[in-house]
Amino acid sequence: MKNISILFLSILLLSACKNSEKKDFVTLSGNIENNTDSIIRIFNREGIVKEFAINKDGSFKDTLKVKEAAIYNFTTESNKNVPIFLKNGYDISIKGEASDFFETFVFSGEGAENSNFIIAQIKQSRSLGDPKDILALESSEFQKKLNQIKNSYDSILHSYKNLDSTLFVNVKSQNQQLIGYFESAYAKNQIMGEGKPSPKFENYVDYKGGKKSLDSFIGKYVYIDVWATWCGPCIAQFPYLKELKTVYKNKNIVFVGISTDEDSRNGGSWEAAEKKWRDFVKEKNLGDVQLWSGRDFSFQQAYEINAIPRFILIDPDGKIVSADAPRPSDPNLRTLLDSFDL
Repeated sequence: MKNISILFLSILLLSACKNSEKKDFVTLSGNIENNTDSIIRIFNREGIVKEFAINKDGSFKDTLKVKEAAIYNFTTESNKNVPIFLKNGYDISIKGEASDFFETFVFSGEGAENSNFIIAQIKQSRSLGDPKDILALESSEFQKKLNQIKNSYDSILHSYKNLDSTLFVNVKSQNQQLIGYFESAYAKNQIMGEGKPSPKFENYVDYKGGKKSLDSFIGKYVYIDVWATWCGPCIAQFPYLKELKTVYKNKNIVFVGISTDEDSRNGGSWEAAEKKWRDFVKEKNLGDVQLWSGRDFSFQQAYEINAIPRFILIDPDGKIVSADAPRPSDPNLRTLLDSFDL
Protein backbone atom coordinates (compact mmCIF):
# COMPACT_ATOMS: atom_id res chain seq x y z
CA MET A 1 0.00 0.00 0.00
CA LYS A 2 2.85 2.32 0.85
CA ASN A 3 4.54 1.59 -2.51
CA ILE A 4 1.30 2.38 -4.35
CA SER A 5 1.05 5.73 -2.54
CA ILE A 6 4.63 6.60 -3.47
CA LEU A 7 3.99 5.60 -7.10
CA PHE A 8 0.79 7.68 -7.21
CA LEU A 9 2.62 10.71 -5.73
CA SER A 10 5.44 10.29 -8.27
CA ILE A 11 2.93 10.29 -11.14
CA LEU A 12 1.35 13.48 -9.79
CA LEU A 13 4.72 15.21 -9.52
CA LEU A 14 5.70 14.20 -13.05
CA SER A 15 2.34 15.44 -14.34
CA ALA A 16 2.77 18.75 -12.53
CA CYS A 17 6.23 19.20 -14.01
CA LYS A 18 4.98 18.54 -17.53
CA ASN A 19 2.08 20.96 -17.11
CA SER A 20 4.39 23.70 -15.83
CA GLU A 21 6.68 23.49 -18.86
CA LYS A 22 6.10 26.45 -21.14
CA LYS A 23 6.18 26.07 -24.89
CA ASP A 24 8.82 28.18 -26.63
CA PHE A 25 6.43 29.08 -29.45
CA VAL A 26 3.00 30.60 -30.07
CA THR A 27 0.11 28.58 -31.46
CA LEU A 28 -2.40 30.47 -33.60
CA SER A 29 -5.59 28.93 -34.93
CA GLY A 30 -9.08 30.00 -35.88
CA ASN A 31 -11.52 30.75 -38.63
CA ILE A 32 -12.24 33.82 -40.75
CA GLU A 33 -15.75 33.78 -42.19
CA ASN A 34 -16.34 34.83 -45.80
CA ASN A 35 -12.61 34.87 -46.37
CA THR A 36 -11.16 35.23 -49.87
CA ASP A 37 -7.49 35.53 -48.94
CA SER A 38 -5.03 32.66 -48.89
CA ILE A 39 -2.17 34.02 -46.79
CA ILE A 40 -1.82 35.32 -43.23
CA ARG A 41 1.22 37.34 -42.26
CA ILE A 42 2.42 38.19 -38.77
CA PHE A 43 4.76 41.15 -38.73
CA ASN A 44 6.29 43.82 -36.54
CA ARG A 45 8.36 46.94 -37.22
CA GLU A 46 11.24 44.83 -38.49
CA GLY A 47 9.11 43.05 -41.08
CA ILE A 48 7.36 39.71 -41.53
CA VAL A 49 7.80 37.31 -38.63
CA LYS A 50 5.79 34.40 -40.05
CA GLU A 51 3.63 33.66 -43.06
CA PHE A 52 1.15 30.78 -43.28
CA ALA A 53 -1.84 29.62 -45.30
CA ILE A 54 -5.57 30.05 -44.79
CA ASN A 55 -7.65 27.09 -45.90
CA LYS A 56 -10.50 27.56 -48.38
CA ASP A 57 -13.04 27.30 -45.54
CA GLY A 58 -11.32 30.17 -43.72
CA SER A 59 -9.66 28.00 -41.09
CA PHE A 60 -5.99 28.17 -40.20
CA LYS A 61 -3.52 26.81 -37.68
CA ASP A 62 0.21 27.28 -37.30
CA THR A 63 2.97 28.07 -34.83
CA LEU A 64 5.68 30.69 -34.65
CA LYS A 65 8.42 31.88 -32.33
CA VAL A 66 8.65 35.52 -31.33
CA LYS A 67 11.75 37.29 -30.07
CA GLU A 68 9.83 39.22 -27.46
CA ALA A 69 6.38 39.61 -25.99
CA ALA A 70 4.89 42.52 -27.89
CA ILE A 71 2.09 43.80 -30.11
CA TYR A 72 2.31 42.35 -33.61
CA ASN A 73 0.12 42.75 -36.65
CA PHE A 74 -2.13 39.98 -37.95
CA THR A 75 -2.80 40.73 -41.62
CA THR A 76 -3.76 39.15 -44.93
CA GLU A 77 -2.51 39.77 -48.46
CA SER A 78 -5.39 42.20 -49.06
CA ASN A 79 -4.16 44.26 -46.09
CA LYS A 80 -6.98 43.42 -43.71
CA ASN A 81 -5.35 43.60 -40.32
CA VAL A 82 -5.74 43.67 -36.57
CA PRO A 83 -3.25 44.04 -33.69
CA ILE A 84 -2.39 40.92 -31.70
CA PHE A 85 -0.25 40.50 -28.57
CA LEU A 86 2.06 37.51 -28.84
CA LYS A 87 4.32 35.78 -26.35
CA ASN A 88 5.92 32.36 -26.58
CA GLY A 89 3.75 29.87 -24.75
CA TYR A 90 0.45 31.43 -25.82
CA ASP A 91 -2.20 29.33 -27.54
CA ILE A 92 -4.62 31.77 -29.18
CA SER A 93 -7.77 31.04 -31.15
CA ILE A 94 -9.20 33.73 -33.41
CA LYS A 95 -12.65 34.12 -34.92
CA GLY A 96 -13.96 36.93 -37.05
CA GLU A 97 -15.51 38.19 -40.25
CA ALA A 98 -13.38 38.99 -43.30
CA SER A 99 -15.21 42.25 -44.02
CA ASP A 100 -14.06 43.93 -40.80
CA PHE A 101 -11.25 42.39 -38.78
CA PHE A 102 -11.14 45.15 -36.22
CA GLU A 103 -14.82 45.17 -35.29
CA THR A 104 -15.46 41.42 -35.43
CA PHE A 105 -12.29 39.65 -34.29
CA VAL A 106 -12.54 37.88 -30.94
CA PHE A 107 -9.55 36.18 -29.34
CA SER A 108 -9.78 33.23 -26.96
CA GLY A 109 -7.39 30.81 -25.33
CA GLU A 110 -4.20 31.32 -23.35
CA GLY A 111 -2.89 34.88 -23.73
CA ALA A 112 -5.94 36.07 -25.68
CA GLU A 113 -6.93 38.57 -22.98
CA ASN A 114 -4.11 40.89 -24.05
CA SER A 115 -5.28 41.20 -27.66
CA ASN A 116 -8.92 41.74 -26.67
CA PHE A 117 -7.71 44.45 -24.30
CA ILE A 118 -5.69 46.21 -27.01
CA ILE A 119 -8.69 46.34 -29.32
CA ALA A 120 -10.86 47.71 -26.51
CA GLN A 121 -8.26 50.44 -25.90
CA ILE A 122 -8.17 51.40 -29.58
CA LYS A 123 -11.97 51.51 -29.80
CA GLN A 124 -12.04 53.81 -26.79
CA SER A 125 -9.48 56.12 -28.46
CA ARG A 126 -11.55 56.22 -31.64
CA SER A 127 -14.63 57.18 -29.67
CA LEU A 128 -12.98 60.35 -28.34
CA GLY A 129 -13.68 62.26 -31.53
CA ASP A 130 -11.68 65.29 -32.63
CA PRO A 131 -9.29 66.48 -29.88
CA LYS A 132 -9.85 70.06 -31.11
CA ASP A 133 -13.48 69.82 -30.03
CA ILE A 134 -12.41 68.72 -26.55
CA LEU A 135 -9.86 71.52 -26.27
CA ALA A 136 -12.51 74.06 -27.32
CA LEU A 137 -14.76 73.25 -24.34
CA GLU A 138 -15.31 75.66 -21.48
CA SER A 139 -13.21 74.96 -18.40
CA SER A 140 -15.84 73.08 -16.37
CA GLU A 141 -16.99 71.03 -19.37
CA PHE A 142 -13.41 70.27 -20.31
CA GLN A 143 -12.63 68.97 -16.83
CA LYS A 144 -15.79 66.88 -16.86
CA LYS A 145 -14.84 65.41 -20.25
CA LEU A 146 -11.29 64.73 -19.10
CA ASN A 147 -12.56 62.85 -16.04
CA GLN A 148 -14.82 60.78 -18.29
CA ILE A 149 -11.88 59.90 -20.53
CA LYS A 150 -9.71 58.96 -17.58
CA ASN A 151 -12.43 56.81 -16.00
CA SER A 152 -13.11 55.05 -19.30
CA TYR A 153 -9.49 54.10 -19.81
CA ASP A 154 -9.09 53.06 -16.17
CA SER A 155 -12.22 50.91 -16.42
CA ILE A 156 -10.86 49.10 -19.48
CA LEU A 157 -7.44 48.66 -17.92
CA HIS A 158 -8.81 47.07 -14.76
CA SER A 159 -11.56 44.98 -16.35
CA TYR A 160 -8.99 42.67 -17.97
CA LYS A 161 -7.51 40.59 -15.17
CA ASN A 162 -4.77 38.50 -16.79
CA LEU A 163 -2.78 41.01 -18.76
CA ASP A 164 0.92 40.70 -19.43
CA SER A 165 2.61 42.82 -16.76
CA THR A 166 4.73 44.80 -19.25
CA LEU A 167 1.71 45.55 -21.41
CA PHE A 168 -0.25 46.68 -18.36
CA VAL A 169 2.51 49.07 -17.23
CA ASN A 170 3.06 50.48 -20.72
CA VAL A 171 -0.62 51.11 -21.39
CA LYS A 172 -1.13 52.65 -17.96
CA SER A 173 1.75 55.02 -18.70
CA GLN A 174 0.31 55.86 -22.13
CA ASN A 175 -3.08 56.64 -20.57
CA GLN A 176 -1.41 59.02 -18.13
CA GLN A 177 0.48 60.67 -20.99
CA LEU A 178 -2.79 61.15 -22.89
CA ILE A 179 -4.41 62.89 -19.93
CA GLY A 180 -1.27 64.97 -19.48
CA TYR A 181 -1.38 65.96 -23.14
CA PHE A 182 -4.97 67.21 -22.86
CA GLU A 183 -4.19 69.15 -19.68
CA SER A 184 -1.10 70.76 -21.19
CA ALA A 185 -2.74 71.49 -24.55
CA TYR A 186 -5.82 72.97 -22.88
CA ALA A 187 -3.71 75.29 -20.71
CA LYS A 188 -1.75 76.40 -23.78
CA ASN A 189 -4.96 76.85 -25.75
CA GLN A 190 -6.22 79.35 -23.20
CA ILE A 191 -3.30 81.57 -24.16
CA MET A 192 -2.61 80.63 -27.78
CA GLY A 193 -5.96 79.30 -28.95
CA GLU A 194 -8.17 80.57 -31.76
CA GLY A 195 -9.46 84.07 -31.08
CA LYS A 196 -6.74 84.91 -28.54
CA PRO A 197 -4.57 88.00 -29.13
CA SER A 198 -1.45 87.01 -31.01
CA PRO A 199 2.00 87.58 -29.51
CA LYS A 200 3.69 90.36 -31.43
CA PHE A 201 7.01 90.85 -33.15
CA GLU A 202 8.42 94.35 -33.32
CA ASN A 203 11.02 96.07 -35.49
CA TYR A 204 12.05 93.09 -37.59
CA VAL A 205 14.35 94.02 -40.46
CA ASP A 206 12.47 94.35 -43.76
CA TYR A 207 14.29 93.15 -46.89
CA LYS A 208 12.83 96.08 -48.85
CA GLY A 209 14.05 98.58 -46.27
CA GLY A 210 13.13 99.78 -42.82
CA LYS A 211 11.51 97.63 -40.20
CA LYS A 212 8.14 96.00 -39.68
CA SER A 213 6.06 94.90 -36.69
CA LEU A 214 2.97 92.72 -36.51
CA ASP A 215 0.92 95.88 -35.95
CA SER A 216 2.09 97.06 -39.39
CA PHE A 217 -0.48 94.65 -40.85
CA ILE A 218 -3.54 95.45 -38.75
CA GLY A 219 -6.63 95.28 -40.95
CA LYS A 220 -5.33 92.34 -43.00
CA TYR A 221 -5.13 88.61 -42.54
CA VAL A 222 -1.49 87.69 -41.98
CA TYR A 223 -0.09 84.32 -43.04
CA ILE A 224 3.34 83.98 -41.46
CA ASP A 225 6.04 81.58 -42.64
CA VAL A 226 8.79 81.05 -40.05
CA TRP A 227 11.78 79.63 -41.90
CA ALA A 228 15.56 79.69 -42.37
CA THR A 229 17.93 79.48 -45.33
CA TRP A 230 19.41 76.18 -44.10
CA CYS A 231 16.00 74.44 -43.73
CA GLY A 232 15.27 72.01 -46.57
CA PRO A 233 11.58 71.43 -45.70
CA CYS A 234 11.13 75.23 -45.56
CA ILE A 235 12.55 75.66 -49.05
CA ALA A 236 10.33 72.84 -50.34
CA GLN A 237 7.27 74.95 -49.47
CA PHE A 238 8.35 78.00 -51.50
CA PRO A 239 6.81 76.95 -54.86
CA TYR A 240 3.45 76.34 -53.16
CA LEU A 241 3.76 79.63 -51.31
CA LYS A 242 4.44 81.54 -54.52
CA GLU A 243 1.35 79.98 -56.08
CA LEU A 244 -0.75 81.05 -53.09
CA LYS A 245 0.53 84.61 -53.36
CA THR A 246 -0.65 84.68 -56.97
CA VAL A 247 -4.08 83.23 -56.16
CA TYR A 248 -4.70 85.71 -53.31
CA LYS A 249 -2.84 88.65 -54.83
CA ASN A 250 -5.78 91.07 -54.68
CA LYS A 251 -7.25 89.76 -51.46
CA ASN A 252 -7.09 91.18 -47.93
CA ILE A 253 -4.18 88.99 -46.88
CA VAL A 254 -0.45 89.52 -46.63
CA PHE A 255 2.15 86.76 -46.72
CA VAL A 256 5.02 87.40 -44.33
CA GLY A 257 8.23 85.42 -44.23
CA ILE A 258 10.25 85.58 -41.01
CA SER A 259 13.78 84.26 -41.29
CA THR A 260 15.35 82.89 -38.12
CA ASP A 261 18.89 82.76 -39.52
CA GLU A 262 21.31 83.50 -36.68
CA ASP A 263 24.97 83.83 -35.86
CA SER A 264 25.72 80.28 -34.68
CA ARG A 265 25.26 78.91 -38.21
CA ASN A 266 27.25 81.73 -39.75
CA GLY A 267 30.61 81.67 -38.04
CA GLY A 268 29.32 83.56 -35.00
CA SER A 269 28.56 86.63 -37.09
CA TRP A 270 25.13 88.31 -37.10
CA GLU A 271 26.24 90.39 -40.08
CA ALA A 272 26.98 87.19 -42.02
CA ALA A 273 23.59 85.76 -41.02
CA GLU A 274 21.78 88.84 -42.34
CA LYS A 275 23.80 88.83 -45.57
CA LYS A 276 23.05 85.15 -46.16
CA TRP A 277 19.34 85.85 -45.67
CA ARG A 278 19.38 88.84 -48.04
CA ASP A 279 21.30 86.92 -50.72
CA PHE A 280 18.90 84.00 -50.42
CA VAL A 281 15.75 86.14 -50.70
CA LYS A 282 17.19 87.80 -53.81
CA GLU A 283 18.34 84.53 -55.38
CA LYS A 284 15.00 82.79 -54.83
CA ASN A 285 12.99 85.92 -55.68
CA LEU A 286 10.75 85.28 -52.69
CA GLY A 287 8.89 88.57 -52.95
CA ASP A 288 6.06 89.89 -50.77
CA VAL A 289 7.11 90.76 -47.20
CA GLN A 290 10.40 89.19 -46.08
CA LEU A 291 11.60 89.92 -42.56
CA TRP A 292 14.61 88.89 -40.50
CA SER A 293 14.21 88.48 -36.76
CA GLY A 294 17.89 88.98 -35.98
CA ARG A 295 18.64 88.64 -32.28
CA ASP A 296 14.99 88.89 -31.23
CA PHE A 297 13.44 85.44 -30.86
CA SER A 298 10.63 86.50 -28.52
CA PHE A 299 7.94 85.92 -31.15
CA GLN A 300 9.17 82.40 -31.89
CA GLN A 301 9.46 81.66 -28.19
CA ALA A 302 5.94 82.91 -27.51
CA TYR A 303 4.61 80.48 -30.12
CA GLU A 304 6.91 77.75 -28.77
CA ILE A 305 8.39 77.17 -32.22
CA ASN A 306 10.96 74.38 -31.90
CA ALA A 307 10.79 73.12 -35.49
CA ILE A 308 10.45 74.84 -38.85
CA PRO A 309 8.80 75.54 -41.17
CA ARG A 310 5.98 76.80 -39.00
CA PHE A 311 2.98 78.64 -40.37
CA ILE A 312 0.72 80.98 -38.40
CA LEU A 313 -2.50 82.67 -39.46
CA ILE A 314 -3.66 85.89 -37.79
CA ASP A 315 -6.88 87.80 -38.43
CA PRO A 316 -7.26 91.56 -39.24
CA ASP A 317 -7.70 92.35 -35.53
CA GLY A 318 -4.42 90.73 -34.58
CA LYS A 319 -6.08 87.62 -33.14
CA ILE A 320 -4.97 84.06 -33.72
CA VAL A 321 -6.82 82.06 -36.35
CA SER A 322 -4.37 79.17 -36.17
CA ALA A 323 -1.13 78.98 -34.20
CA ASP A 324 -0.10 76.02 -36.35
CA ALA A 325 -1.74 76.65 -39.71
CA PRO A 326 -1.71 74.23 -42.67
CA ARG A 327 1.33 74.38 -44.91
CA PRO A 328 1.07 75.97 -48.37
CA SER A 329 1.24 72.47 -49.89
CA ASP A 330 -1.78 71.36 -47.86
CA PRO A 331 -5.12 71.80 -49.73
CA ASN A 332 -6.76 72.48 -46.36
CA LEU A 333 -5.05 75.88 -46.31
CA ARG A 334 -7.01 77.13 -49.33
CA THR A 335 -10.20 75.73 -47.84
CA LEU A 336 -9.46 77.69 -44.67
CA LEU A 337 -8.60 80.92 -46.47
CA ASP A 338 -11.62 80.67 -48.76
CA SER A 339 -13.87 80.43 -45.70
CA PHE A 340 -13.04 84.07 -44.90
CA ASP A 341 -14.24 87.21 -46.62
CA LEU A 342 -10.82 88.18 -47.92
